[in-house]
Amino acid sequence: MTTLIIHENGLTYEQSKQITRSLGTPEKVNNHYRIRVNDYCAKTTQALSQKIGIDINPLPAGFNGNNIQLVISDMDSTLIGIECVDEIADMMNLKPQVAAITEAAMRGECDFESSLTQRVALLEGLNTQALQTVFDERLFLNPGAEVWLQGLKDQHIAFALVSGGFTFFTERLQKQLNIDFTLANVLEENNDLLTGKVLGNIVGAEAKAAFLKQLCEKLDITLDQTIAIGDGANDLLMMKEAGLSIAYHAKPAVQKQADVSINFGGLDKVLDFIAGD
Repeated sequence: MTTLIIHENGLTYEQSKQITRSLGTPEKVNNHYRIRVNDYCAKTTQALSQKIGIDINPLPAGFNGNNIQLVISDMDSTLIGIECVDEIADMMNLKPQVAAITEAAMRGECDFESSLTQRVALLEGLNTQALQTVFDERLFLNPGAEVWLQGLKDQHIAFALVSGGFTFFTERLQKQLNIDFTLANVLEENNDLLTGKVLGNIVGAEAKAAFLKQLCEKLDITLDQTIAIGDGANDLLMMKEAGLSIAYHAKPAVQKQADVSINFGGLDKVLDFIAGD
């Protein structure tokens, strides 16, 4: 038997009727609904999800949300609604060129490390004040982010932010949101100008997965007790290691490989997976 999560706090009469007709009678659990089905059909469920505009996900066999001790998340286009490097490039009127490289990297069409090196090189000579401008004027949290993080804190679940982006942003978000752990790339600067280089090893797909494992050792927990969420190809290695992988408004390749996907709702819908019956 498969448990389906319907990521909606309140269903209209029509939505409830269509769900009942296709899957069975939904039962309210905290801020969402669940249905237990004998014969789960992914194609039917996905078609219904698209039709009614509500995320519907199966709980993977063996997954126990009550055991989760750590959630690890990508930053750009996951926790926040922008790609920081693209917005920084816009300060030099280079956003279209940089954004095209970012998009290709997130789809998995090019190597992330080399793509980041290429993008950062284009930022050479930019005053570092531009980074603060991006943080102050352009960066915003994705819907449901604060409810999500508070919900994790309420359940004493640690939160880690890992990014192929930059520490300038992860460190400020860590202070602003009281985040437990962060990892990102360091932009090299000289005399308040970006040099066009990254200091140290680039945080790419392998580094993200390694960070997850390091945190498990630090917290003395197993990978089965973790959830990983992301949107791009460089998140996949990390997501494969976690007990549950969530694709958040993600690229097709990521949705195909993730355990579950959130395409309509906000980040607060992640809490539905760790809400007990």
